[in-house]
Amino acid sequence: MRIDPKRLRRWSLPWLAALLVAGCAAPVATPDAAVRQALAPTGALRVAVYLGSPTSLVLDAKTGEKAGVSVDLGRELAARLGVPLQLVEHKLVAEVVASLREGRADFTVTNASPERARLVDFTAPLVDLELGYLVLPTSSVRAIADVDRSGIRIGVSQGSTSQGTLTAAYRHARVVGASSLSAAAGMLRRGELDAFATNKAVLFQMADSLPEARILDGRWGVEHLAIAVPQGRSAGAEYLRRFAEDMKAGGQLRAAALRAGLRGTAAP
Repeated sequence: MRIDPKRLRRWSLPWLAALLVAGCAAPVATPDAAVRQALAPTGALRVAVYLGSPTSLVLDAKTGEKAGVSVDLGRELAARLGVPLQLVEHKLVAEVVASLREGRADFTVTNASPERARLVDFTAPLVDLELGYLVLPTSSVRAIADVDRSGIRIGVSQGSTSQGTLTAAYRHARVVGASSLSAAAGMLRRGELDAFATNKAVLFQMADSLPEARILDGRWGVEHLAIAVPQGRSAGAEYLRRFAEDMKAGGQLRAAALRAGLRGTAAP
């Protein structure tokens, strides 16, 4: 995980302003036993994450320290609940959603798509991300208009929202599932993909380790990221709603995004 000093300066002023008003935000009340049982039924807050996304889990290149919006907000919620944090690591975002749906995890931050909303419960969105394409110089894809052509192979994370959306949208291009983000990067290097599609937060992260890679101008959609928890946790729903609002108003969300190097946010 590398943070560009120019990008850091560009974002530091608005994020600092948010942090300065943190003391003005109404504090979330101390949770009672019913809330703790609903949100952390095993006695620990199990946060589902997958490696390679700043919204989920990234590693500092020098220290190996774990960061990510899911990691940091999960750590904050665990502290407020008075329970330990337990990271449940996966290779794909689809596995993250499945672990929540099956009750093997308690919390994550992910795209609140209509399809996922049938599987897990979401708070109101925290941040929006643009969806785009990552290409290498050897690719024949130069612009978004070049994507949907015969013979073009577009990579996606296996089981992702992007896979379903683009499979339905394309008339000519072929969608190819990748078993992880690192596998997708390898497929791009070997020329097995002409482009990789997902949110730009992930694409920027991938581009850091792919020399000469670039993200195409424009976007093909927007993701609405929100806190997700398993269905049936209604006793903790109001507390979680106020926690999400507090993370935005108090500056913790911006601080988590900065620490993870989050890029690619959509303009309001």
